[in-house]
Amino acid sequence: MSDRSFTGKVLPLVAAATMLLAIGMIFFYLPEMKGESGEVLDSSFRIFYFHMPIAITSYLAFTAVFVSSILYLRSSEYKWDIVSRSAAEVGVIFAFLVLVTGSVWAKATWGWYWIWEPRLTTSLALFLVYVAYLLLRQAVDAPDKRARLASVFGILGFVSVPLSFLSIRLWRSAHPLMFGEASYGSGGGLEGTSLQLTLLVNIIAFILVFAAITSYKIGNEKLEEEANALRSSLR
Repeated sequence: MSDRSFTGKVLPLVAAATMLLAIGMIFFYLPEMKGESGEVLDSSFRIFYFHMPIAITSYLAFTAVFVSSILYLRSSEYKWDIVSRSAAEVGVIFAFLVLVTGSVWAKATWGWYWIWEPRLTTSLALFLVYVAYLLLRQAVDAPDKRARLASVFGILGFVSVPLSFLSIRLWRSAHPLMFGEASYGSGGGLEGTSLQLTLLVNIIAFILVFAAITSYKIGNEKLEEEANALRSSLR
């Protein structure tokens, strides 16, 4: 089986099947969610199983931008610029969904959609950094210059990823810490096999969706590049 057949046919089917399984586990497999004091949490907490995997996938997307930007500057091969552009476009969508799902969860938990606390603020900054990355690409016409500038931006802008991820571990935050310990001594945890398994399946599902969409986007970008090269040769 060719790589194009896998990414074009098999990968989307696997992603769709895994996503259906993940959604089914959220609504039919999870037990009642309980807080630290034993109270039953509102069903809106289930959005966490979308929110966290989407956030992890957005970090993965921008890591792909970072790596492919380095590879472009080292090799000057346009395939890496195409990967950067494609991963950034899909990553921005996921970063936007992080803000949306986080706001819905915040409304149900805190009673308001937004507060200027470390995790929400750094998540918004992350989204805006990569929106600026895409706007930069649109603002520069020369392909070589655009690719170089975008690669430098993609490398420097990556600092927003660990900043967002580590924000609730470095600064006291209203956002819950689900795994690990914070620098100020507070920790969190997601206990129970069913909860952890559901989260894992959802993470895998969203990563597969990202991979499928990005692969499709890369294929389209390559076809567009080939068409542009063909038009230039006919002039």
